[in-house]
Amino acid sequence: MSETTGNPSISTTMDYHKLSIQNRKCKIVKRTQFTKMKHEKAKEKKSRRKKAAEMREVLGDAAPPKPVPHTTESLRPPDLTSVEADDEEVAADAQNDEFAKYFNCERTPKILITTNKKSSLETRKLLDEIVNVMPNSEYVKRGKVDMKDLVKEAIEREYSHVVVINEDMKKPNSIIVSYLPEGPTATFRLTSVKLKKQLKRHGNATRHRPEVILNNFKTRLGHTVGRMLGSLFHMDPEFRGRNVVTFHNQRDFIFFRRHRYIFKKNARVGLQELGPRLTLKLRRLQKGTFDTTGGEYEWYYNHKQMDVNRRTFFL
Repeated sequence: MSETTGNPSISTTMDYHKLSIQNRKCKIVKRTQFTKMKHEKAKEKKSRRKKAAEMREVLGDAAPPKPVPHTTESLRPPDLTSVEADDEEVAADAQNDEFAKYFNCERTPKILITTNKKSSLETRKLLDEIVNVMPNSEYVKRGKVDMKDLVKEAIEREYSHVVVINEDMKKPNSIIVSYLPEGPTATFRLTSVKLKKQLKRHGNATRHRPEVILNNFKTRLGHTVGRMLGSLFHMDPEFRGRNVVTFHNQRDFIFFRRHRYIFKKNARVGLQELGPRLTLKLRRLQKGTFDTTGGEYEWYYNHKQMDVNRRTFFL
């Protein structure tokens, strides 16, 4: 009931309609009434937003702030490993970690990219596009070489990274990134793969070195993963190419996108997607190079312990 008029409030009316709909036996009538209820609810929400906007316009600076929407990320519980942008301790650790030489411009990336021993056509198509994304990368056919021997050979040839694309059921399903010569090694689950030809209005990429954007990596673990992904690209991008690569972390899913800036009239800027489009999810982070038997893991995914609370994130 409304306190001022004594009439039923909108929420009470909606609850009553919902109960009456649930008691209906005819599915067609139930679907029709449910659609009508949703339309009324959306109309009421739009009217409420319009009134709030008018009030903000009248009050100006004295208007109350906009309410923060409740999302899974906004309700995220506090994490002891969270990293602030101006954290001095994290900045000091970054000067002495495995990627310090790269970020101090003392080392340029030289990447060896390969696949599992018997790769399918779908995996090789993705491989071609990833080689095109990373300017200083080289594809080496795996053959029957074991992973440990491949890493040793890559270290001898002074490669900075080894990237391996694995597959299951003839479709790429995971990526291993190993930073040489001392690690770490990260294993990502690979989903939502879309190649360039599968994207609408895609552009044709050039070989210019892209800018890199690392977004929303908020914890110590996320900081390490972000620096590893950033080290795959040069520190001195070629701005003439207008290419940009983005690793955006959202709810522990890392979305990979590549775009080109397009300058339009009236100082407007647009984006054209170049492809490929990938989604990564961290499964394991191992100290050192690839070692499945005696390797020490900094972090690994355990769904029985980590999927208890959906609002807990690790990156």
